[in-house]
Amino acid sequence: MNRDRWHRLMAAFALPESNETFEQLVDAYSQKHRRYHTGVHIEHCLREFDSASELAQEPAEVELALWFHDAVYDPLSSSNEAKSADLACALLNRHGVSSERVSRVHAHIMATRHEAPAALDDSKLLVDVDLSILGVDEAAYATFEKQVREEYRWVPGPLFRSKRAEILESFLARPTLYSTSPFRTKYEAPARRNLTSAIAALRGE
Repeated sequence: MNRDRWHRLMAAFALPESNETFEQLVDAYSQKHRRYHTGVHIEHCLREFDSASELAQEPAEVELALWFHDAVYDPLSSSNEAKSADLACALLNRHGVSSERVSRVHAHIMATRHEAPAALDDSKLLVDVDLSILGVDEAAYATFEKQVREEYRWVPGPLFRSKRAEILESFLARPTLYSTSPFRTKYEAPARRNLTSAIAALRGE
């Protein structure tokens, strides 16, 4: 994770450099139980965002949300996104950032629950960035699935395969996986192929 990039982001918000927060994020994404939700994932997201940042109405808000969106990750918890959003908002609130900006950052991070369509255009972009992993090449996608399984290694195999297939099927059932044109063009077709193959493997077909 790039400290200089973090400092540029803080400057975009007119905030102090906040080395302490940067180190906290690095420590969080380096936790031993993580396999996919690591700093590598954040770096991937930031590269994807760079390729489409001109679509953002408030690029700094989207980028901050990306830095924080998996800051809290406990596979046993259903409140990871809420706690991650709270951490981001606490940083902004400490330095008097407007409530409107804080609210948007909170919404962006909560959208990564992937339970409902994102409401804000910038949230839609962030979700597309987060889901770009679904459309990578077959080998990279296989690594992604392996890493997710490792994060849930305590779940018995049959139960994991059933629940994982349900999650992937819920994505595949959407009219479109991506909300923005660049991500649909680049990732929609390969993502659907990856999901279809993964579901078949999980279902033993």
